[in-house]
Amino acid sequence: MFRILFYHPEIPGNTGNAIRLAANTGCELHLVEPLGFNFEDKQLKRAGLDYHDLARVTVHADLDAAWKVLLPATVYAFTAAATRQYTDAVYAPGDVLMYGPESVGLPLEVQQAAEVTDRLRLPMIPASRSLNLANTVAISVYEAWRQLDFSGQSAS
Repeated sequence: MFRILFYHPEIPGNTGNAIRLAANTGCELHLVEPLGFNFEDKQLKRAGLDYHDLARVTVHADLDAAWKVLLPATVYAFTAAATRQYTDAVYAPGDVLMYGPESVGLPLEVQQAAEVTDRLRLPMIPASRSLNLANTVAISVYEAWRQLDFSGQSAS
């Protein structure tokens, strides 16, 4: 399945939601430190419900450590500054879907890193500046999975 990569996540509820999403879609969740919370945070636990043990979550000390584990792979950096939409990509199992911190998004130097294959955005009306991180991840993961005809889903 896909690998979700959060670069310096700040809000525990968003990461908790991503844990639940990862558990329900078969994705891996990778977090790059520093984190804006710890794993004992009540909001993180509440948002993730009882899915924490069902999700594959890896914490990396820095982005270089994450690249060592995740590459080679196609890496899509999600940013409101991109010109290509998330539906323009052709996703494949093992792709990395990368997102930045909630307050500022992915720094330009991360978006333009040699490891990043493409930058993608979700459409919004002109007056908007960003979507909630957990919503963005859910929309993009489900589009990527849809392109694979939801392979691996349960029959129930």
